[in-house]
Amino acid sequence: MTNSDKFIADIAAGNTFKGDYITLGAAMLEGETKTNAFVNVPLKTMNRHGLIAGATGTGKTKTLQVLAEHLSEKGVPVLLMDIKGDLSGLAKASPGHPKIDERHEKIGLPFEAKSFPVEILTLSEQDGVRLRATISEFGPVLISRILGVTETQAGIISVIFKYCDDHKLPLLDLKDFKKMLQYATGEGKKEFEESYGRISTASTGAILRKLIEIEQQGGDLFFGETSFDTQDLLRIDENGRGYINIIRLTDIQDKPKLFSTFMLSLLAEIYSTFPEQGDSGRPELIMFIDEAHLIFNEASDALLNQIESIVKLIRSKGVGLYFVTQNPTDVPEAVLGQLGLKVQHALRAFTAKDRKAIKLTAQNYPDTEYYDTAEVLTSLGIGEALVSALNEKGKPTPLAATMMRAPMSRMDILTESELGNLLAQSQLAKKYNKEVDRESAYEMLNEKIAQAEAEEAKRKAKEEQEALKRAESKRKSSSSRRRSSRQNPIVKVLSSPTVIRSVLGILTKMLK
Repeated sequence: MTNSDKFIADIAAGNTFKGDYITLGAAMLEGETKTNAFVNVPLKTMNRHGLIAGATGTGKTKTLQVLAEHLSEKGVPVLLMDIKGDLSGLAKASPGHPKIDERHEKIGLPFEAKSFPVEILTLSEQDGVRLRATISEFGPVLISRILGVTETQAGIISVIFKYCDDHKLPLLDLKDFKKMLQYATGEGKKEFEESYGRISTASTGAILRKLIEIEQQGGDLFFGETSFDTQDLLRIDENGRGYINIIRLTDIQDKPKLFSTFMLSLLAEIYSTFPEQGDSGRPELIMFIDEAHLIFNEASDALLNQIESIVKLIRSKGVGLYFVTQNPTDVPEAVLGQLGLKVQHALRAFTAKDRKAIKLTAQNYPDTEYYDTAEVLTSLGIGEALVSALNEKGKPTPLAATMMRAPMSRMDILTESELGNLLAQSQLAKKYNKEVDRESAYEMLNEKIAQAEAEEAKRKAKEEQEALKRAESKRKSSSSRRRSSRQNPIVKVLSSPTVIRSVLGILTKMLK
């Protein structure tokens, strides 16, 4: 058996799957594409997470597109974070190209152009289905972790939530939360101290500053109603294909705090609401997080710990997370160790630091007698990658340099008119794009404060009126005494005791 035959036999041995699988392309060895050595990934293990890495322009986005297409065809819904804005073309069939035909001839797979069911979502004011969540849905623990507050400040946030629960004050958006913080150390200070203990103005001020940071990055658009129901990510079209949900995030790169806030809330909501899947044989939802370094670079330690915990636990819900980034080192080791499928496109060695990074990257892949992994990483062409997956028993498949198949959908974005037509047909847009601003903590507290101020004004007016009455009564009493002291002199003389005795004496003599 030649080295090539043995290589093909090893690949074939790793591809003996009983269930559904996705074919990524054909394996390559010594510069040749082996049309009888397909690189397959069992659908059963797609919830074991994954990584798509490589230098700019090496084909990461097209690999993401291929995976999304085939998952959709298998009836698995997909959620894509489209930070570069180049994935909307999934909604239209590929126009075809001679280079695509040439590639598929080398791979040994037929090419068929197809479009896929797509839903466009947005976190900002861009066109799309609006994604929102309420402050209450986050809860005090998650809000504290997102803000990166101290233990004391986290305690205050918990007290704020407790007060709102006790008094049935909905915390829906940032203005509700900010108003509660101001109320706790302002008009409601006495009430809080009596029922919940003293709250420091310095601490609430620090929390407010952190809230403003999120608000400046667009948090006022994200927090509020109508809250997005994660079950709407699991829709299947009339042909049994899973919807590909694309979140437009082209304006999010300068808003990393908002992006990590949204991601953490989404993962937490999915984990808390999706049922346990067990060994179902197929994933419930696959999420692709493009430019993954945006999450990890700006995340606090508490936030990173939360993400690592969710990555470990969420696969039991049938959810797979796929991180797309330039270098595997962008992903924390604790997360990297949880990733089953790894698709590594070419890396470029321009500096000594680059060469060192490539050696470290090579160590993330299974040992192989067929490749010098570090060398192959720098020689891969566009649309070629080193692939290591998990077989149905959870063991890594043989490492294979792979010529990746081309996307069946358009490798370009939708035009404005095409995007407009897609959104006009969206049922989710009708459900979530209606502005809702019902009465919540902000309005209720303002009403409570206004009522308290009115009662205080009424009390003061009553006190002033009573004071005026007392003053008037005092004035009248004083006036009466003054009048008494200014009696008529004649009356005063006649009423004196001396005059009265004299008159009585005269009357007595006359009677005799």
